[in-house]
Amino acid sequence: MAARGMTMLLRRFSSVSSNPLRVCVVGSGPAGFYTAEKMLKRHEAAQVDIIDRLPTPFGLVRSGVAPDHPETKIVVNQFSRVCHHERCSFFGNVTLGSSISLRELRDLYHVVVLAYGAESDRSLGILGEELSGIHSARKVVWWYNGHPDCRQLELDLKNSQTVVILGQGNVALDVARILLRPTVELATTDIANHALATLQESSIRKVYLVGRRGPAQAACTAKELREVLGIKDLYVGISESDLLKTPADEEELKNDRIRRRVHELLSKAATSNQSSPRSDQHELHFVFFRKPDRFLDDGHGHVTAAHLEKTALRGNDSGKQIAVGTGEFQDIECEMVIKSIGYKSVPVEGLPFDHRAGVVPNVGGRVLCDTSGESAIEEGLYVCGWLKRGPTGIIATNLYCAEETVASISEDIDRGVLVPSLSKPGRDGLLQLLDDRNVRVVPFSTWEKIDSEERRVGSLRNKPREKLAAWDELLGFCN
Repeated sequence: MAARGMTMLLRRFSSVSSNPLRVCVVGSGPAGFYTAEKMLKRHEAAQVDIIDRLPTPFGLVRSGVAPDHPETKIVVNQFSRVCHHERCSFFGNVTLGSSISLRELRDLYHVVVLAYGAESDRSLGILGEELSGIHSARKVVWWYNGHPDCRQLELDLKNSQTVVILGQGNVALDVARILLRPTVELATTDIANHALATLQESSIRKVYLVGRRGPAQAACTAKELREVLGIKDLYVGISESDLLKTPADEEELKNDRIRRRVHELLSKAATSNQSSPRSDQHELHFVFFRKPDRFLDDGHGHVTAAHLEKTALRGNDSGKQIAVGTGEFQDIECEMVIKSIGYKSVPVEGLPFDHRAGVVPNVGGRVLCDTSGESAIEEGLYVCGWLKRGPTGIIATNLYCAEETVASISEDIDRGVLVPSLSKPGRDGLLQLLDDRNVRVVPFSTWEKIDSEERRVGSLRNKPREKLAAWDELLGFCN
């Protein structure tokens, strides 16, 4: 950033108090914004800076929520109001670990809250997982939502007729719905233009949703299931024998209204469909009681089938039913596999991390020095969202998660663990350091220009917005 531009930023973001509580939130998804909002409300002297590695704010609300779920994205209006608060600022294109280290952030701010989510994927650890044609659901979701990291993802939908999706949670159902839904309906959503063009040429006819356990344990919500079952002229394949409930299933469903409703919807779909699909019909098959054993290839490094082991349910010590292999196997031939088996957070240098659980060790959002559970607290360092509890829950879950973390911060201030009276450089120090390193900072005002352009182009195409999905396009608005 030019020196004149940095001077203007420093003036715009001058301190509202001579010695405020300086807070930096890393990550601008729901967890980050809820944390910032609650800190601003609870501490009148707090000055909150939100940084994100992307030039665009809102995290998974922008890059994770399905394009045909506009009602879920309304929350960005609330988050935008947070950024317009006189004691809050947003700085995009700032990467923790390369633009600035965690140690440097902790030196600049009284409080650092890590809320950067989960930007990697869990691994199956089975033979053939590296074959071409096998993708993570996270990357596919980022691809159709216009995330700049996945703009160039090579999804060969034109030469694929059958897709196996491993997993039966909401993300798996989202991906299945986008692959099977008529593109004329997707064309009026904010789906990325490159994804829409690829889907319009798609040859996909069959999608298999594979789960380790049974319908009584399906991890999706009734809303997501209703949507995918409601796709026009879709054949839905479900084995009625899979829907038979054991006494253990009945016990599980007894106190879980959502799962009962999911089981009812699956049962209804199994009995109300025609006996076999027409030759011109798209198909969605729910495959229960199967787990991936390995992937088969064509001899040239491309997947040709998922080799699945049949499973049975066994109760464990906690009273939960888990899937165990039976030694019987089945192949589903396919040209593509999408793994929807969970997101994974990644650590940065200087951050204690529990690699097994994929979270930062913490108590109430206070970061612990190690994973023992009885170690000392990392003073001034906190965590929120998926990095704190794992990749579970809905957007609103982060609200309660943020409340707990902010309560811990407030308690630490009251007990004298944090001493805001000690001066810290905060925002001015951050911007100066980034300027010295020639980091092109994207403030919220620049995001608003991007937002305005996306909406303008979208309106010409009968879409809510046309997302800018390339790094150079997004950063071009900094000039």
